[in-house]
Amino acid sequence: MFVHCLGVAAGGGFPQWNCACAGCRKARAKPEVASHHAGIAVSGNGDRWFLLNATPDVHHQIAADSSLHPGPEIRATPVAGVLLTDAEFDHTIGLLMLREESTLTVYGTSPVLDALTTWFPVRDLLSDYARISWSRIEPGRPLDLDDQLRVTAFHTGTKAPRYVGRTRHAPPEDPPSTWEVGFRLEDTVTGGTVVYAPTLPRWDEQFAGQVASADCIFLDGTFWTDDEMACQGAGSRTGRSMGHMPVGGADGSARALAALPARRKIYTHVNNTNPILDEESRERQWLTSLGIEVGHAGMEVEV
Repeated sequence: MFVHCLGVAAGGGFPQWNCACAGCRKARAKPEVASHHAGIAVSGNGDRWFLLNATPDVHHQIAADSSLHPGPEIRATPVAGVLLTDAEFDHTIGLLMLREESTLTVYGTSPVLDALTTWFPVRDLLSDYARISWSRIEPGRPLDLDDQLRVTAFHTGTKAPRYVGRTRHAPPEDPPSTWEVGFRLEDTVTGGTVVYAPTLPRWDEQFAGQVASADCIFLDGTFWTDDEMACQGAGSRTGRSMGHMPVGGADGSARALAALPARRKIYTHVNNTNPILDEESRERQWLTSLGIEVGHAGMEVEV
């Protein structure tokens, strides 16, 4: 299985257009440290590729990765589909870019596909522009994407996008819907496994079971501390209220991630305020000492 990292930035990108935090200022001064939105492309055989989320940068991400370039026929593309971890704008806006009569399959949980039908009606908007099949995935049920690549979604969170419910209100769900999932990707030939989880509100037993035997893990690295936004004057919401457990601290994800036997441990979906985007920061150096990486566009993993 081949995995290509297409970017690691959380919503807004890095730098974010309206942000003057220290990280964004540095990214403007040194464009080489900037990053597209978080996403990966995965393939079992190197011919057919699946995008994990369709970001606002998807055109640039495809252009930057030769494995995703079209050909040999004039309108042939190796991009066969998109796996959605949630219905957030920064993971779904790119679907609007993937039109031009393209033929794709988009996979998502029932709440996600329903949101793209009602509150953010991407499905209807694209109906006259692309030949897209919409496939519902059920957490815990393996799905063969091709002869070599198998994917299983697993529940990570119940946080719906903020735009959901603005036009109509429903009573609280019991049990709550699976709005956020991670994906466990398996190469059925080599046995290699990759876990991709860009949103993780808590490290519970279920998630521990998903990553215990993974060869490579791409994990939610949005915030270093829970109060990071407030401390930098970038907002008042906490990381956990947005569905992201912090990386640092005694109860952060880094210590648990470092203890796993995976060969590659990689943070993705990193907010522009997070110091781990700076290679010279103490936080980044500490992660390196634990054997943990911060992803970047162009990173390639083979398992």
